[in-house]
Amino acid sequence: MEMFIVIVFVLGYLAITLEHSLKIDKLVPALMMMAIAWAAVAFGVDGFDSWFDSHHSALMNGQTLKESGHVMANYSTMGHEAKLHTMESSLLHHFGKTCEILIFLVGAMTIVEIVDHFNGFGTIKGFIRTKKKTTLLWIVCILAFVLSAIIDNLTATIVLITILRKMLSDKKLRIWYAGMIIIAANAGGAWSPIGDVTTTMLWMGDKVTTLKLIEYLILPSFICMLIPTLIASFMPVFKGNFERPEEEEGGSSKGPLMLYLGLGMIVFVPIFKTVTHLPPYVGMMLSLSIVALVAEVISAREFSMTDINHEQAQQGGHHSSPTFGALSKIEMPSILFFLGILMTVAALESLGLIFQFGQNVQGAMNNDVFILLLGAGSAVIDNVPLVAASMGMFDPAQYGADDHIWHFIAYSAGTGGSMLIIGSAAGVVAMGMEKISFFWYLKNIAWLALLGYLAGAGFYLLEAWIFG
Repeated sequence: MEMFIVIVFVLGYLAITLEHSLKIDKLVPALMMMAIAWAAVAFGVDGFDSWFDSHHSALMNGQTLKESGHVMANYSTMGHEAKLHTMESSLLHHFGKTCEILIFLVGAMTIVEIVDHFNGFGTIKGFIRTKKKTTLLWIVCILAFVLSAIIDNLTATIVLITILRKMLSDKKLRIWYAGMIIIAANAGGAWSPIGDVTTTMLWMGDKVTTLKLIEYLILPSFICMLIPTLIASFMPVFKGNFERPEEEEGGSSKGPLMLYLGLGMIVFVPIFKTVTHLPPYVGMMLSLSIVALVAEVISAREFSMTDINHEQAQQGGHHSSPTFGALSKIEMPSILFFLGILMTVAALESLGLIFQFGQNVQGAMNNDVFILLLGAGSAVIDNVPLVAASMGMFDPAQYGADDHIWHFIAYSAGTGGSMLIIGSAAGVVAMGMEKISFFWYLKNIAWLALLGYLAGAGFYLLEAWIFG
């Protein structure tokens, strides 16, 4: 049955990678393989030789855990009812941990959509006054690096490409900037606990802490962005000036307020977790409620001052509510995709397959080499399942919170995807927005991403060697 579940995962993941060829949204195979995998676990519950207890992060083999003294039950000698109870307990544990991540993402996405409702991101465009291509390159790359650490790399890419569309009418030039934004946004997302889904997973899984993640990864991530940008600034395509279209009027006067409030409340979430020790999604819900409250008050005042659609607002508040509008725009397909992926990996982890694979890898090669390859693999295979699997590969008794290995995984999985345009969410969304060719990116941008990835990884390993 274990082999059947592995085959289901491989076939399901193949369907995900061939999403554009099959014309089937990736959430479909993700949800399907999750359901089939857990159904197979339920049918074969009596036939498995081992079980991985995620509560204690150890195989259920009857041994005593050194760090806690807890005596693990022996799964192979348990009765049918006890095995069913173990499976149900593991399923509930994994579903709870997965939902923590998903609710966190829903909150962050909703805050971003509320800010966008008031054209808050248009405020950023007002800061960019240059007409020099090289200066614009540095501005957008630094903005991508900083913004992605706050609102995540996917959203930062969407925001900056949208701004570029209003500044650059030349599509051929714009895709060069879009390619550089992908590299910078992925680099920026790696050093922040809220900058990338995979980093958020490590943070919420208590593998890394906010301050240590920033301390260890901000310089390697900055180098990962700096080297490609520095090289690109000498390329002919970024020389000279560009024609800037006339400024457009419009947007809400409350845009700047909502931008600063939204970004501030997202940054507040790690602070809330550090102070209260509550799960991050609690802080995100508090931040969302504050942003939504201010948005509702502003909208209510605008209606009462102008009487625009006042009667409609009284009859159906949802029609004028920025919160309701934001919730209707969030990427639910992505949320369901993450649910399917994470719960499928949880099925493999529960059978002990991922842990045993990790033990075999550690015996065959150096951990740093393996993680470098994992980062390269994230350019081809989505980094979410790779990180989810890696979290179950390494014994927490040996690799505790803020161990060197977890920070290196965060860096590699976060930045390695830049080497192919399909290797990250930022790349995929840029590909869709600007119709960037896979082979154009491979020819013109991939080598810059590779140099940045290796430079940042080299600096991180040097940093880890020096400071121990």
